Amino acid sequence: MFYVLMGEDAPGSLPKRLAARPDHLHRLQLLQDEGRLLLAGPMPAIDAVDPGEAGFSGSLIVAEFDSLDDAREWADEDPYTVQGVFERITIKPFRKVFPP
Repeated sequence: MFYVLMGEDAPGSLPKRLAARPDHLHRLQLLQDEGRLLLAGPMPAIDAVDPGEAGFSGSLIVAEFDSLDDAREWADEDPYTVQGVFERITIKPFRKVFPP
């Protein structure tokens, strides 16, 4: 089943985000290689593709996991969580309807 993982950035966490990004992207690539990643990306803190020093308000990942517990475990081990980028993570089941 797919799950939505929405991480909300802690205030002032942009330097931590930039430092942890390569390891975070590596884990996303592994999901992609396994055919389990539907989409992933950051949410700019301002209405701009490149928010510069404004940074990001969080990130959204939609990926396939065997269970909610597995999705939580994956999120708990992500570098953005471990390095303190995310202040909070919300995980919910997701049913893809469109596009078919």
